[in-house]
Amino acid sequence: MEKLDTAVFGSGCFWCTEAIFEEVKGVKKAESGYAGGEVSNPTYREVCSGATGHAEVVRVLYDPEEVGFEELLEIFWKTHNPTTLNRQGADVGTQYRSVIFYTSENQKQIAERIKKELDESGAWDNPIVTEIVPLDKFYPAEEHHQDYFEKNPYEGYCQFVIGPKMKKFRKVFQEQLK
Repeated sequence: MEKLDTAVFGSGCFWCTEAIFEEVKGVKKAESGYAGGEVSNPTYREVCSGATGHAEVVRVLYDPEEVGFEELLEIFWKTHNPTTLNRQGADVGTQYRSVIFYTSENQKQIAERIKKELDESGAWDNPIVTEIVPLDKFYPAEEHHQDYFEKNPYEGYCQFVIGPKMKKFRKVFQEQLK
């Protein structure tokens, strides 16, 4: 029986992040949800208000025999802008912050090391603002947010935001696709 690990990433709208990680080899499940705030069992409406402290995140359950945490981090870093504070594109607010919620000391060390290396490399013109914090609690988002891109391919946001992002992702990460 396979032993799965968990990674939790916030990189803007969880619909985009979930769609990306769903297609990665070794990922068994990507689930939209909320983490990092003070409110128990928050709703989408509450999180969107910015008053809960939660970020929109995706919990990634993966087989470490097929894909490593470092590979997942590479995808995380390259599929959003980690230098914009509390914003990804038109999505603005603390709920859209760039964040890695680590689930082990090893994940923390890897994430901090890679963040430092990327910052020092000059990969981006501005400093990386991604938070690296322990996961306290993950709250799954409402059912209609799960697999949103797959279920709503013709919805405007999917057509004009997620679709182009997925096309670029698939081109850059061909070798990591299921």
